[in-house]
Amino acid sequence: MGVQWRKSSFSEDSDGNCIEVGLSGDGVLIRESDEPGTVVTTASDGLRVFLADIKAGAADRLV
Repeated sequence: MGVQWRKSSFSEDSDGNCIEVGLSGDGVLIRESDEPGTVVTTASDGLRVFLADIKAGAADRLV
């Protein structure tokens, strides 16, 4: 069975560029829609911490 990819409802279909996520076993798969062959895999806990940090502004100082 293949991976069921999902994208944000905020993503617009007109340009086709968006981040998609899928589940595979214990991992979370992440890819960009215009490069579907390149997939990053992470643990769901790791992704949860990363997203919480982004929402809290932790990456703002990197710019």
